[in-house]
Amino acid sequence: MKKFLYIFFIFLFFFLFINFNISKALKSNVYPENINAISAVAIDGDTGKILFAKNPHLKIPPASTVKLVTAMVVLDHLSLSQKVKISKNVSQLPSVSPKLYEGEIYTVKDLLYLMLMKSSNQAAVALAEAVAGSEENFSILMNMKVHSLGLKNSHFVTASGLPAPNQYTTSYELALIFYEALKYPIIKEIINTPVKIITSKTGRTLVIKNTNKLLRDPELKGNIIGGKTGFTRASKHCLVNGVYIKNKLIITSVLGSPNRKLLWKDSKNLITFAKMVLENQTTPVYITTVVNTSVLVNKALKKSHTKHYKTKHNRKKSKKIFYKNKSSKI
Repeated sequence: MKKFLYIFFIFLFFFLFINFNISKALKSNVYPENINAISAVAIDGDTGKILFAKNPHLKIPPASTVKLVTAMVVLDHLSLSQKVKISKNVSQLPSVSPKLYEGEIYTVKDLLYLMLMKSSNQAAVALAEAVAGSEENFSILMNMKVHSLGLKNSHFVTASGLPAPNQYTTSYELALIFYEALKYPIIKEIINTPVKIITSKTGRTLVIKNTNKLLRDPELKGNIIGGKTGFTRASKHCLVNGVYIKNKLIITSVLGSPNRKLLWKDSKNLITFAKMVLENQTTPVYITTVVNTSVLVNKALKKSHTKHYKTKHNRKKSKKIFYKNKSSKI
């Protein structure tokens, strides 16, 4: 009888413990089915432990989140004060406002702000040309960079994240890329900046606002590091982001949220869930769902036939990597 009661109480304890965790997760609105993105992770940046994962190794076009890799490669090769002249090729690229015009001159630091805060495709390619002479050459350096970090499921073709065949990353590897990017003080400073005013060397003043809405979220005030957003039709809405929870670095990476509103919601839910795991209120979750990756690939291929890939500059093939573009020196 005593043995039976002992087993009964052990069973009851585990039953209540599991149900407590489930109810906590449900109340926080971060139970698996409430993460809308195709792929997402939350990682403890101090230990590397995965706190939440949904299709973490699914290859997805990275959109503008790739600009974190672009920034790291640029900083590995150029000084912040170096001047860069906007080329005709860059002036013709599809990009968000403010538009950059041929002949304008900016410092590397200014272009980094435009690229990481406003997600300017033009700034990304201007920097790529300044480093390697062309975006094609620059992409070689990008892939060398991620391979040096031990990443095997990421491959990049464009510095901007504009669609291209055979360009992809995963939410897990994107989180690792973000972790490495935080080692560059200027990147950490830029992604934490809500608004910035920059002035070109030719006298034009630009006011830029950070695309990461979570920087202005009152619930995250004082804890958020910042991050990088992205969007293409194939990638949908993306965000890799960092916050501090009880002095612990938590990185959330979201690829493929249906819309911007759900992107912020998914990211905040991941933060909440990560906090619960750290406080031992629940355990890590790993989810795998069925995703038709051919749809993503076909969209990327279709979208790649844009003006960006038809410019004369990008059709040229080069056998040599130029670490500095002589024509960009001012």
